[in-house]
Amino acid sequence: MSRVQLAINVADVDEAVEFYSKLFATPPAKLRRGYANFAVEDPPLKLVLIEDPSRPPGSLNHLGVEVPSTAEVMAARERLSATGLATVDEEGVTCCYALQDKVWVVGPGGEPWEVYTVLADADVRGDCLPDAGAGEAVCCTGDTDCRTGGSEPSIAAE
Repeated sequence: MSRVQLAINVADVDEAVEFYSKLFATPPAKLRRGYANFAVEDPPLKLVLIEDPSRPPGSLNHLGVEVPSTAEVMAARERLSATGLATVDEEGVTCCYALQDKVWVVGPGGEPWEVYTVLADADVRGDCLPDAGAGEAVCCTGDTDCRTGGSEPSIAAE
């Protein structure tokens, strides 16, 4: 099953988990220090909460589409590239406490979008977003958020 992902920044992940558990009538699928995600069945949604005191609570972190397989990630990459969108590929990266294959594009307002599949769970957060204009991804491990202190990510059109 494919589903849209919405990743938002929160001031207090425990408070946010309590609220979203009630809103969607489901507990988090994954809960770690400063991080939670919900696999909501109805409506189909992957909600990701990232505790980041340096960013406004409720602000957008990134968007995505979770797909069942790497083949679907690669098909999305081909489709996006064929339309002229600049893409950034990541294979076997650790992101959001999961090993993933993904492709990134950046929307017209600078909003990062990923099409990804989860290959396995991981013990570290490893947040990743495409590097500004470099055509490569910048990944951080542990509890470090590589987006703070820098500009919003963007990918220069090829």
